Amino acid sequence: MNPVNLYDKSFEHDNCGIGAVVNIKGIKSHKTVEDALTIVETLEHRAGKDAEGKTGDGVGILLQISHKFFKRVTDEISIQLGSERDYAVGMFFFPQNELRRNQAKKMFEIIAEKEGLDVLGWREVPSQPDVLGTKARECMPNIQQCFISRPEGVKKGLDFDRKLYVARRFFEQSNEDTYVVSLSSRTIVYKGMFLVGDLRRFFLDLQDNDYESAIAIVHSRFSTNTFPSWQKAHPNRMIVHNGEINTIRGNADKMLAREETMTSEYLMGEMDKVIPVVNPEGSDSARLDNTLEFLVMSGMDLPLAVMITIPMQP
Repeated sequence: MNPVNLYDKSFEHDNCGIGAVVNIKGIKSHKTVEDALTIVETLEHRAGKDAEGKTGDGVGILLQISHKFFKRVTDEISIQLGSERDYAVGMFFFPQNELRRNQAKKMFEIIAEKEGLDVLGWREVPSQPDVLGTKARECMPNIQQCFISRPEGVKKGLDFDRKLYVARRFFEQSNEDTYVVSLSSRTIVYKGMFLVGDLRRFFLDLQDNDYESAIAIVHSRFSTNTFPSWQKAHPNRMIVHNGEINTIRGNADKMLAREETMTSEYLMGEMDKVIPVVNPEGSDSARLDNTLEFLVMSGMDLPLAVMITIPMQP
């Protein structure tokens, strides 16, 4: 019998689960956070887990930075943030070893200072490790947030985030022990090697009614081309994507080949700090996110950056 539509079951693949909640009026609320967590908790069929059934391939959520929440929790530890978007929040996965962790923190502070950024302080992220499976708990990083003030003369939003991008990429090339989950004045990512129901339970920040956002993007990982890890969970800082890019090797090689001749008026003198653009150890979704982030930080509008990454059909 001839097919009546374009669907063909031979093209079925197991891939990641994604979802988003957006308030189109830009009104921030905790309900947006809760609704997004509910979405990811229903994506168990799009989430890989180990044979024990207690460690997941990875789950995460991208949110707007909640000034209401962070102003309160930083006041409690004597960090003065200033006004909304006058500061950035970085989410870091540090080594559990105290000496290596302190070395990494010091290195980031030095790099931030060289880039004209002032680190206001650090916060240990409240969590519940008891909800984790054995494998996830054994490799769990030390999770901390860093607060950075906006330099004078740097505009809020993209201009500030561009300086943060350069500092992050410079640090990532200088330190192999630490993973920067997110570093932005606008968004933040909470993620880890969880089962879908454990994201909410692990991070106490996400349970706080003061945490409000108008945007929430969730990702439930189904590892296909890479092994699970804390770092590879929710690999998105800018987009959300469910994987299965068949031309990933060619795409990454083409980007690498262009790096010697790439220029941008927005990254004058900084290009050597941000290349290689694509993390060769990342998943296909992570590499796509790397590319889009670079294009936007180089001055390209996000809609155009997305369009040029979509291959044209002959």
